[in-house]
Amino acid sequence: MKKILFLFLFITSLITAQVNTEIHLFDIEVSGDNYKLINGKNISNNKGYDSQPYFYNDNLVLFASERNGQTDIAKYNIRDHQLIYINNTKNGGEYSPQKIPNSKNVSAVRLDDDGLQRFYEYNFKTGKDKEIIPDLKVAYPAWFDKNTLVASVIVHDSLHLIVSDLKKKIYTTVAKIVGRSIHKIPNTNLVSFISKENKDYWLLKSLNPETKEIKVITSIGKSEDITWLINGTLLMSMGNSIYKFNPKKDKKPNLFFRFIDENINNISRISVNSLSTKIAIVSEVSPEYLAEEQLAGYNNRNIDAFLKPFAKDVKVYNFPNKLSYEGIEKMRKRYESFFKNTPDLHCKLLKRIVYKDQVIDHELVTANGSTFKAVAIYKMENGKIVSVTFM
Repeated sequence: MKKILFLFLFITSLITAQVNTEIHLFDIEVSGDNYKLINGKNISNNKGYDSQPYFYNDNLVLFASERNGQTDIAKYNIRDHQLIYINNTKNGGEYSPQKIPNSKNVSAVRLDDDGLQRFYEYNFKTGKDKEIIPDLKVAYPAWFDKNTLVASVIVHDSLHLIVSDLKKKIYTTVAKIVGRSIHKIPNTNLVSFISKENKDYWLLKSLNPETKEIKVITSIGKSEDITWLINGTLLMSMGNSIYKFNPKKDKKPNLFFRFIDENINNISRISVNSLSTKIAIVSEVSPEYLAEEQLAGYNNRNIDAFLKPFAKDVKVYNFPNKLSYEGIEKMRKRYESFFKNTPDLHCKLLKRIVYKDQVIDHELVTANGSTFKAVAIYKMENGKIVSVTFM
């Protein structure tokens, strides 16, 4: 499977291909200062990576979607409930698709299999591509107008904010050590971005792309992903919740919406349409799928399938917190011979509890003619099982 490798980067906020993410679309219902998200629908419904939604218009949502081992540009028709792929790049993958202003075409960051990262334009109907910016490693773009791109760009070992005048081919660095979330602020001539120069807390700042003036809007703690409603309210994702904050009248963030669906976890990207009547969110699916994946590998005595959901530095404990061993290679040595020498091995799931990033399995295990009960607690992080505790 092709991985999303910004090879020059280090930052944990960048995409991790192993995470199984989905895109959910909701209608926004407003009553005074209260909001409800209704009519939720999983519009990607795809095992693997789906992210970076963008409203092409009020009926079409663009996003990056993994298929056949690569990531292409998908478009979802809200009215017809139809998903179509715009392109089919053989030796590369596309990320951060967006509509180009005053054009029907879309742009996307393209990462080739050889590690070359560039910024392309794609014909909306045919998928035919052409390079837009050859000299910058664009990571996270936002269009200001048809000739101006504001983007987080890979420079050495960090992200810099660069304003690109495409007509004059002038590229101006306006900030260093920035995040991935860049958005036009509604009803202004400003763009917002996240400054990460302070390691303890991050600042949301505004940029005037024409004058290059920068101002602080507010502190956002460690929130990585934000967007704006048409009324100037800021939305920030955190865990399974979205918070709202209006810089003009609020003193602190308030809850916008909290999700109780176990398949909506660790919300990352959020995007709203031009009228703020619809919202698209990216979330990890329930961590249950990782527990189920390793259980299937266990019962099939397939060592590679069994190990696939585990992190390389997985820690295995005996309850409550006594470390038994650490690392996937040690796990391989323990289970490989066990699988080969235990033909009657089988684990029957008696009960499963899913709570946030943990899965607790009550199991009935058969091995070497004996049957016994066991409890395993799996902790998940970034799409992998990072620890197992046996009781």
